[in-house]
Amino acid sequence: MVRHSPEDCPCILGCRSHRDRDERCEGSGSVKFRLLLNFQDVLVPVVYMHIQTFLCHLNCEALQISHTNCGLCVSTRIVACCILLIYLSLVYGIYVPDWEFRVRNVDSLNYGKVLTVTCGTRGNLSPPCNAVGYIDRKVLGINHLYQKPAWRRHRDCTDDSPYEGPFKRDAPAWCASPFEPEGLLSSFSAVLSTIIGVHYGHVLVHMKSHMDRLKQWVTMGVALLLLGIILHFSHAIPLNKQLYTLSYICVTAGAAGIVFSMLYFLVDVVSLRYVFEPLRWVGMNAMLVYVMAAAGIFEGFLNGWYYDGPKNTLVYWVRKHVFVRVWHSERVGILLYVLVAQILLWALLAGLLHRAGVYWKL
Repeated sequence: MVRHSPEDCPCILGCRSHRDRDERCEGSGSVKFRLLLNFQDVLVPVVYMHIQTFLCHLNCEALQISHTNCGLCVSTRIVACCILLIYLSLVYGIYVPDWEFRVRNVDSLNYGKVLTVTCGTRGNLSPPCNAVGYIDRKVLGINHLYQKPAWRRHRDCTDDSPYEGPFKRDAPAWCASPFEPEGLLSSFSAVLSTIIGVHYGHVLVHMKSHMDRLKQWVTMGVALLLLGIILHFSHAIPLNKQLYTLSYICVTAGAAGIVFSMLYFLVDVVSLRYVFEPLRWVGMNAMLVYVMAAAGIFEGFLNGWYYDGPKNTLVYWVRKHVFVRVWHSERVGILLYVLVAQILLWALLAGLLHRAGVYWKL
């Protein structure tokens, strides 16, 4: 059994729950410490969003404001509008000057060099010159940001785009720069998604008719989805998860409302409950499934133990020999691996925990 010491993995503080995290951090020595960092990285944005929404809800109750048929009280709507205005004002109003960074990736030919990124712009949503990254660099410090962000797979950086690969010879400097996916400003705008979710919940609580509920959910879902698509394809506000843009919020919240309406109709109206019972099990242990499966904590633990090299782990072996090689396609194999090992398996485990009366709650 071969294990690295923490010194062998200087990027340990940058290990992320994302699938594009630094492979050098896979199987690093301090497994417990790395899992703790990933656990905190997963929960901090979630907790932040729910705390903000809870305070809005608590304010409604304290002021004894009755909920309207539309679900949210007036003060919560005002807070949502203020969040949106502040986010848009900062994203499009802050001037982003030129900035420098030191390459910390030891595999890079520019390791240790200080590179300059040319910006000098305002209202730019491109990877190197957006205000979200600028605020994080100023407040959090550039050395505390994620060292291998998703934009390394950008078509300007690698010929293997949308997959990660070696940089082009003429790749711009920002391809090797750090960026925080769960930064301050992007987490701030993400509160809007939680508030929309609260609206869906209020409709369920305050409306008793199936048709009234479905009308509210479908109407709002379709409206948000169309708004997000229009914003994106008109190039007004493109979809961008890293920046958590308004169009991304609208598309994801709208799609969630439509899917939720379909499931509600099938389960509560048509009464196909047994067919969708695994989804109920997952919902009753949602925190466990999210942290262990979706955030990759369990896989990260298994990848911490390997033989002869970081690629010789149980997870890699199963993915390669049971799924990819059988179907002779990496894309199909990985898709089936996710469906079986990360969805079906954890749904069945959640079902067993439900039968045992075990639930993971905060």
